[in-house]
Amino acid sequence: MPRLGDLFAPRDRAYFELFEEAGRNAVLAAELLERLLVNYPDSEELAAEIRDCEHEGDRITHEIIDRLNHTFVTPIDREDILALSSALDDIVDYTEEVADYLGLYRIEAPMDQSISLANVLTLACREIAQAIPLLRGFKTEISEHTVEVNRLENEGDRISREAVASLFDARIDPMVVIRWKDLFERLEAAIDSTEHVADILYGIVIKNS
Repeated sequence: MPRLGDLFAPRDRAYFELFEEAGRNAVLAAELLERLLVNYPDSEELAAEIRDCEHEGDRITHEIIDRLNHTFVTPIDREDILALSSALDDIVDYTEEVADYLGLYRIEAPMDQSISLANVLTLACREIAQAIPLLRGFKTEISEHTVEVNRLENEGDRISREAVASLFDARIDPMVVIRWKDLFERLEAAIDSTEHVADILYGIVIKNS
């Protein structure tokens, strides 16, 4: 027997399609950043592709907001739609900042920890992209992905702490320390954003199941 909520569920499912699109865009941006760092500086042209992902993320967010402004009934609470779209956009924004700062700071070669953090970001984004479609049925199996994102965020925190500590242990030039500390903070912010998305996704499912 269908739940009462299912009987009166809005037919407009475009939001879910847009969320899934944003999830795929975040994966692409993270994968490009990881490739950029692994092959840097020979892969500097990938920064432009990451910038394209950032523009695509903005487009998706604007489309969601525009739809909200013209839709009375939504499949999930309006505040949850806004929170999720904003959090997904944050992932790509921070990812693009890392790529941009590599050029601005004239980084000559990546530190190993930055590649490790980019890999964690890619893995977390993939979990997010797999979790988003489960919103359509408010499936509690989404927790398998959100728990993994939380684990990855903890791993990112550990790598980031060790990376910053290594900057001060190696007697590196102070200007290099400042630049890399900034880059590590943005990588960590991108990973933190995936955890924020995971928390929002889980909260939406619990609220509507």
